[in-house]
Amino acid sequence: MFNINPDPVSFEEPELQSNYDVIVIGAGPSGCTTAALIAEKGFKVLILERDSFPRFHVGESLVPETYWTLKRLGLIEQLEKTAFPKKFSVQFVTESGKESTPFYFDDYKNCPSSQTWQVVRSEFDLMMLNNAAKKGAHFRTGASVLDVLFEDEKATGVRVKLKSSETIHEIQSSVVVDATGQSAFLANRLKIKNSDPDLKMASVWSYFRGTARDTGKDEGATIILQTPEKKSWFWFIPLPDDTVSIGCTGKLEYMFDGQQKNIEEIFNRELARCPGMQRRLKNAEQETRFFSTKDFSYKSEKCAGDGWVLVGDAFGFLDPVYSSGIFLALKSGEYAADAILDALDKKDFSENILGSWQEEYLKGLSNFKNLILAFYKPDFSFGSFLMEYPQYKNNVVDILIGDVFKPEVEEMFAGMEEYLKKRSGTESK
Repeated sequence: MFNINPDPVSFEEPELQSNYDVIVIGAGPSGCTTAALIAEKGFKVLILERDSFPRFHVGESLVPETYWTLKRLGLIEQLEKTAFPKKFSVQFVTESGKESTPFYFDDYKNCPSSQTWQVVRSEFDLMMLNNAAKKGAHFRTGASVLDVLFEDEKATGVRVKLKSSETIHEIQSSVVVDATGQSAFLANRLKIKNSDPDLKMASVWSYFRGTARDTGKDEGATIILQTPEKKSWFWFIPLPDDTVSIGCTGKLEYMFDGQQKNIEEIFNRELARCPGMQRRLKNAEQETRFFSTKDFSYKSEKCAGDGWVLVGDAFGFLDPVYSSGIFLALKSGEYAADAILDALDKKDFSENILGSWQEEYLKGLSNFKNLILAFYKPDFSFGSFLMEYPQYKNNVVDILIGDVFKPEVEEMFAGMEEYLKKRSGTESK
């Protein structure tokens, strides 16, 4: 799709054994993070992946705070050698097409993490899988996990069928990690996955060449463009080889209102309402078909139980407006790995140990969600809010870069409530 040919999986897939310390279901960013950090400590780790690699996946933008997990994984030098566009900022465009001053990350925090990347997921995910294998993790692609094995309420392994044979294998492990993304394999089976009633959204997207891209330091910026009445918004994410990921997100009942015949018509309907995106797509050519996803925001009731852990999208997924997906995948994978290493050391695989990171992780998730909810409020404007409450600019940037786990970030939301009450009082007069 992008004229980028990732190296194939560079490690031979070994024969399955009957027992591992940890089994990870899914070879996305969260699963490969967990697997790599545990395997490098000498434990036996198996990654089971249903698909073949490389594979297509949406979600290309890295927020700056991904830097620290990627550094721990030893991937920064590899990323620096890629053709991935460097990302220095995020820019917002109003419904009338007025472009804000970009939020430059290095204006706020001048350190290596202030420059990040827009990645092609087929190449990025393969890089992460190869890194996990290099650190000692075993893996099998074309491996469909049929079930997680339980004794009483403790996970003890998996039943898996390989694409290459009809044999069903039962493999034991001390810990099972669900990293199956939005399939949420284990959360669905345990009936602990709950849709987010505040964020019932839908997205339609495709890939284009020949768009009007910015130059210089702004060439790799993520651009968020709103449509009138905040009914929807577009993302613009530059990728290598003159390709741009462009998508539109809005409330589910609005995006799929039954009046359009297909998702291309939905995209074009919203494009007609977005002058900023029209300018950028004026001379562009569409490179792929349109894709769509619906009602994608959800969270599981807990991140772990006895013998099992959920990471990344298998635990929960937020609206994509602030590009939090890969960051939360990496961070949850890192948190889970540290908890599992503690469990392996103590030989205690209880929910209490394996889920010890949940409270802190949920605080960061809540900070992202509160800023997302503000973005969708028709009477909220970040520009006017920061003019009236300039003391919170750093807090906004904290969330945009992914620095969401420090306590002072939450202080801003009291100011937002006060601002919205003032706006509501003014408009009612």
